[in-house]
Amino acid sequence: MQVKGNILRARIAFVKERFGEAAWDRVVRTMTPSDQEQLSGVVNVGWYPFDLGRRLDDAIVGIVGGGRTTVFEEMGRASARENLTSVHSSFLEPRDPAVFMQKAAMIYRFYYDTGRRTWEATGPSSGMLTTYDADTHSVADCATVVGWYKEALAMLGARDVVIVEEACRARGNEFCRYVVSWS
Repeated sequence: MQVKGNILRARIAFVKERFGEAAWDRVVRTMTPSDQEQLSGVVNVGWYPFDLGRRLDDAIVGIVGGGRTTVFEEMGRASARENLTSVHSSFLEPRDPAVFMQKAAMIYRFYYDTGRRTWEATGPSSGMLTTYDADTHSVADCATVVGWYKEALAMLGARDVVIVEEACRARGNEFCRYVVSWS
């Protein structure tokens, strides 16, 4: 499985902005020379191995996250702000959270090359977001998904956004499912 470069670039930018260049240098030094080389030339539109992202996530958790994956929800929020105010700003049109969530399958294909994501509305401001058949998965990636969608919905004017991951492949489930609601 591969991911778009903008996912990796958002992580790099987040670490540099939130923790500083020195912290980024410490993160990179923990990675293999091959990973370091790939990360030095990441472009938004390129495709990169999901495992490179997983190794980067592990290094971020170890160096700046204090061993906690909660840093990834914050990173997901930063990624949404970065991508939805630039290259993917059209995803926010029309400015309606319910319409936005209906685009989940299309949005997924812009970031991942295998698997699929569905949105099943359970009400006018709630539903289930489910990811199926992704070749790889990680707790950190799921946390960034939560943060990304929380921020995206907030950017659309949704208030009191709650996203609970009720199933996760990285924790042994068959798929990743998020229960989403807002007011």
